Amino acid sequence: MEFLKKLKDDLKYEIFGIGLVSIAVLGLVSFADTSLGAIGGFIGRVLKGLFGNFGGVVLMIFLGLFGVKLIVERGRTPVNIKAYGAALLYLITLTVLSLMFPLKSSFLEVLKGVLDEHTAAQGGGLIGSIMTFLLVQSFGRAGTYIILTAGFVIAILLLTNISISVLATKSMNRAKNCLGGIGSRLGNFLFTEVEETGEGPKGTYKYNNDDTLPPGTVLIEGDQGKIQFIDANGEINKIPPEEIPEQPKTLNFTPDVKPAADKETGPKSIDEEQDISSYTQLSLNDVTAFKLPPTSLLARPLRTGKNISSAKDISDNIATLEETLESFGIKAKVTQVSRGPAITRYEIQPPAGVKVSRIVGLADDIALAMAAPDVRIEAPIPGKPAVGIEVPNKEISMVHIRDLLEAKEFTNASSRLTVALGKDIAGTPIVTDLTKMPHLLIAGATGAGKSVCLNTLIVSILFKSTPDEVKFLMIDPKMVELATYNGIPHLVSPVVTNAKKAATSLRWAVREMERRYELFAKAGVRDITRYNSLFNNKEPSPGQKPLPLMVVIIDELADLMMVAPADVEDAICRLAQMARAAGIHLVVATQRPSVDVITGLIKANIPSRISFAVSSQVDSRTILDMAGAEKLLGKGDMLFFPVGASKPLRVQGAYLSDREVEDVVGFLKKQAEPVYDESVAKEEPKEEVEQEVEDELLPEAVRILIETGHASISMLQRRLHIGYARAARLIDIMEKKGIVGGYEGSKPRAILMTMEQYQQTFNKK
Repeated sequence: MEFLKKLKDDLKYEIFGIGLVSIAVLGLVSFADTSLGAIGGFIGRVLKGLFGNFGGVVLMIFLGLFGVKLIVERGRTPVNIKAYGAALLYLITLTVLSLMFPLKSSFLEVLKGVLDEHTAAQGGGLIGSIMTFLLVQSFGRAGTYIILTAGFVIAILLLTNISISVLATKSMNRAKNCLGGIGSRLGNFLFTEVEETGEGPKGTYKYNNDDTLPPGTVLIEGDQGKIQFIDANGEINKIPPEEIPEQPKTLNFTPDVKPAADKETGPKSIDEEQDISSYTQLSLNDVTAFKLPPTSLLARPLRTGKNISSAKDISDNIATLEETLESFGIKAKVTQVSRGPAITRYEIQPPAGVKVSRIVGLADDIALAMAAPDVRIEAPIPGKPAVGIEVPNKEISMVHIRDLLEAKEFTNASSRLTVALGKDIAGTPIVTDLTKMPHLLIAGATGAGKSVCLNTLIVSILFKSTPDEVKFLMIDPKMVELATYNGIPHLVSPVVTNAKKAATSLRWAVREMERRYELFAKAGVRDITRYNSLFNNKEPSPGQKPLPLMVVIIDELADLMMVAPADVEDAICRLAQMARAAGIHLVVATQRPSVDVITGLIKANIPSRISFAVSSQVDSRTILDMAGAEKLLGKGDMLFFPVGASKPLRVQGAYLSDREVEDVVGFLKKQAEPVYDESVAKEEPKEEVEQEVEDELLPEAVRILIETGHASISMLQRRLHIGYARAARLIDIMEKKGIVGGYEGSKPRAILMTMEQYQQTFNKK
């Protein structure tokens, strides 16, 4: 026994598996007439006597397969529900085989038949004969057949894990589809003239026909107090072993409300040309025949055969983590494990007297011990007395947006600005409401996933809202990211790609916000929800319609801040401060999270943030006001920090391909044409009220220049006892008024006013 204790676990399983395979081969050979010696012959006779010829062969085959599985997997194989079904089916088979031979009248005759060499191997052997004898004596032959039939059905249900009603429904549907398909094909062949068409419908994807998606991969607490791991096949594997507290529910940002009814009517036909209508009020043309896009436009998730992490890997990581902490004097135990698409979080409960900062300081040592590229430590986990250690998975599982849009968290949400972001570390869909954020700042390094996140946000809203409910104002200085959406009926203007015109568009949004507040004041309401509810009870006045929500999306803030920093910052701050009640929401993205781009004013007015992977801790603090984003993996790995949350939530963002975006946009374009507002890109005529910033010292300064015949800033500073800025401003005012000449390098400015002109000009004032 001491020798076995020194062996590694995987070697123990391999040795045990080799032993089982050897016994299985020995048993199979013993059924032939090959001489195996005294012990081999005895084994063959025992197998034939207990199970019969057929039953013994089947048992040895299964024993050999089990041994091969132990050798390959080198780990403990749990007994699941299918094993019980197979055992029940095996016993029923032995009983049926014994029923094929004459029944014995007593139990003694059954034993004599088994001991006889000529009859020992008949039927199901001793086990089959005993079961047959007991059943026939207790229930008769007819009752035995009924019991065996019921047992057979139960065994099939255990093996397939499908209920009879579901199985019958599927069988009936398949039969109905098959017969209906045959009838329709026959009718089409006999009575319909088929005309060949060109190419098939756009957006058809060839994916796996299996509609069942893998269950959420999460580790939960079992009834026996042991950690259990739900793998990709849905089978529960127990992981040894510490008693852990009950797992709380995953954080969710989705309001629990009833779903709103979709408008389902036929599509509208459109022309190719786009007419630009005159601007009266930002409300919509009647889109009564608008149909929301179906999820069939999106790619069906592929089920890959890659095993991201098995129960054995999780168990090994738990042992490694506990050993590493113990080597630094921290005797902590893993209490719970949650595996998401990109990372696995191990929750540990530090013993009393251990500072959390000690565990946080071991991040690099833990990453070294677990052979991970990086480790992020969340200390403590909000609402739990535990520290979370997030370790990247060996393979990142892709999160498809179709999974999120078909999830109940998204379909049950009533808000038209519901956004599906991705899945958290437990595989739970993260769905949020943009109206509650109410503005969002997205930042991260190049290639970390910002553009895909923006596309996911836009498409989520397009799947929830019609053009009369939501409008978009898109600003894309990069010219290629959002240009795909040109032509959809939700746009208030074409995508703005000129950075110089972006400030004009933002000023228009500010004017639209002010106009809406004027309407609210006249109607005596406080926000857009109450304003639109007025139209449900009474007829609107001529020219008045319900106002749509509006989302202003800026794809690259850094470029705009380089062109017109003051105008852009002022417009963003005004919108962020006041636009929520007017139904206008900002989504701002940038790939340069520096303080000159994300200024203090912008951060103060945009409380909700999403940070993708960044290059340094300084950038992380600029975005989130805390470190952590520098530990992210990229490829959609994000920290979502909504308003009101104490700590950010780690989310694996959903993937949306360019082809899927094009299909959704094409579907929307076919139904309605956009009604653009031509005033968005037009600069508001400025009243050239050049406030003659008449400094009170201007007359005195002009008199000094005329008397001395010398125009210089330094002289005004000395004579008037003022600072450089004020003296320079006085010279600028004089230049605009034509009192002094322009700047000519080293030459002094020319004085263009005489004393007589001075007296005529300033004495009048």
